[in-house]
Amino acid sequence: MNVPTRPAYPPARTVDVHEDVAGVRVPDPYRWLEPETEEVRRWQRRQADLATAVSYDGADPAAVRALIEAHERGARPDLPRYAADRWFRAVTPPGRTAPTVLVADSPLGEGRAVVDLSRFGSGRNPACLSWLMPSPDGRVVALGVCADGSEHNTIRLVDTDSGRVLDGAPPQVLHSAWAGGVSWLPDSSGFYFFALAGPAREFRQATYLHRLDAPSRNGSGGGTTTVEPIPVGAGSREYTLVQVSADGRWAVASHRVGSPVPIAVRDLSRPGTGWRPFLTACAGTVAGHIVGDHYVAVTDVGASRGRVVALPLDADDPNDPAIWAELVPEGDTVLRSLSVVGEHLYLSEFDRTFARVRILDRSGAVTGEVPLPGRGALAAPFFALTGLAAGAPPDDFVFAFSTLTSSWGVYRHRPGEAEVETLAAPAVVLDAELTAAHAVGPDGTAVPYHVVRPAGSDPGRPAPTLICAYGAANVPTLPQYQADLAAFVAAGGVLVQAYLRGGGEFGRDWYLAAHRERKHVRDDDLVAVAEHLIATGLTRAERLALTGGSDGGLMCGVAVTTRPDLWCAVLPRAPLLDLIGGLRDPYLDFVIRKAWADPDDPRQVHRLLGLSPYELVQPGEFPAVYVQAGAADPRCPPSQARKFAARLQAAQRGPAPILLHVFDDAGHGAATSPEVATAQDAEWLAFLIGTLGLAAPA
Repeated sequence: MNVPTRPAYPPARTVDVHEDVAGVRVPDPYRWLEPETEEVRRWQRRQADLATAVSYDGADPAAVRALIEAHERGARPDLPRYAADRWFRAVTPPGRTAPTVLVADSPLGEGRAVVDLSRFGSGRNPACLSWLMPSPDGRVVALGVCADGSEHNTIRLVDTDSGRVLDGAPPQVLHSAWAGGVSWLPDSSGFYFFALAGPAREFRQATYLHRLDAPSRNGSGGGTTTVEPIPVGAGSREYTLVQVSADGRWAVASHRVGSPVPIAVRDLSRPGTGWRPFLTACAGTVAGHIVGDHYVAVTDVGASRGRVVALPLDADDPNDPAIWAELVPEGDTVLRSLSVVGEHLYLSEFDRTFARVRILDRSGAVTGEVPLPGRGALAAPFFALTGLAAGAPPDDFVFAFSTLTSSWGVYRHRPGEAEVETLAAPAVVLDAELTAAHAVGPDGTAVPYHVVRPAGSDPGRPAPTLICAYGAANVPTLPQYQADLAAFVAAGGVLVQAYLRGGGEFGRDWYLAAHRERKHVRDDDLVAVAEHLIATGLTRAERLALTGGSDGGLMCGVAVTTRPDLWCAVLPRAPLLDLIGGLRDPYLDFVIRKAWADPDDPRQVHRLLGLSPYELVQPGEFPAVYVQAGAADPRCPPSQARKFAARLQAAQRGPAPILLHVFDDAGHGAATSPEVATAQDAEWLAFLIGTLGLAAPA
């Protein structure tokens, strides 16, 4: 282990500022680091320079970067979209920073270039493709283009045959790709989309319907965009995605990003009729697709691990679960999502976190199972709502699959066939061993984790170890390939991926066990895993590191402030760290009210204070900390990282460094350019290698 001497930090003044939250007075001494002033930018640049210098001390930056690049091959599962017997996908040619959209006759065929996204960006800000969705007739491809790393993207419409960028695209800015981009009408005359209805910071969104007119489709003229009056409930700030049946009869509006439900339905075959409320009294998840005159969905209502049900779209009272026809009952696996493939439904499940896919006919009868190429994970959107943006249903099941030790491959399964076809094999296979174990939480609950150990390493010797975890928002942590974690293993480290309560790996009860008033359970589970690793001799505290992003970054902040003795290093990435300050940001206010507490209740404010790392900082001896954030992050703004790092630097009484690097042109991750993402991963890895005492790559 090689913990550097505590560096001299850029000075950070304090201010006598307090925030009153429901009558609770909360001091905020680093409030001046919230706005993007020139003083703050200078301080931020000096912090970044310091972080780079300390992280690469004794390491060759080019060698560390090369290690990251070697493991980035096949690291991003960009699956193609199907329309009109053709497949659309984005590829980034070698040496280029922006992708090119291709159209081909087969899923990964060589195809023909439709448009090069470099035309939408600049050298400093290369364009990132947030999403793509071809029209059902394949004549137009809609793209979400982001050029600043923020995830905010605008719609571009491109003629497939000529590559001409069409006039008349709607001007609204989409906050992210979480609502799937656009949902085309079956006749390709227009599409629904969900976008900002004002400045991004205000976080007001609405559903729109955009109609293409004939001149627009020929490259001139325009289109018409109107707000779609979907009854989602007054004041709701949740995301909405519209699904339209292939025959054009039904439209369903699914609402809520993490636990979607079909909140409204419209019979498009009856002119003059509008949207009517559908599931309006459902706290659980009902996520699926329109099949005939039913909404066939995976639900956790009445089944924590999930079941498949069919809801009649013309039901008088769809809120009554008694009228839901059960197609697949709850079983031992956790049901996650459905895909419509020809006349079949492919049901994705988790079997002790590992992927399983069963095949159903339209009645729900199980007709087979996809022979997956190993024990790992299918590529899936982060949130369940995004997965409902399916586009035109293909006749084959094309999927990406990876494991904790092998990068993403692309495969195809044809209904009725016994085997899968490999379209693109994994580019990277680690020389490592995977084992499973579990710790026991304070309440006696088993908390599973996977261990990835370099082949040939001595299991009896405490190893430099990194725990990666999330445990929030009903989002499952998957046993899938991640390039930065793979590079850490290749450098000689042991990876532990923990499955903490609050995530979606084991069903709704697992998620709710660490939600809102029970949020602390996630932190208890993490400590249980760390202490178990030490007790069993896999590692020691002076060789143990922790990382997590977003809400997982908050987990890291709680861990370093409440149990600093457990860690050698803690690395929050794109983190949420200041829950009280987050209430001043409309987006974070929405997230905090949903997942943590009601800030209008003084008792719940006090509970928030006990969960907020920025407020938890007290003078003491802390392990090495490396906080990484993006200057263009709209979800966890860089002020969250700045304030926490400044307060922790002032409170540090030990020798370990507290570092902060806010990367320019980076966001929350989804729209960060590959060049910037590689720089982030390389510096993060260099810090880990130096702090844990791994052999630096040469």
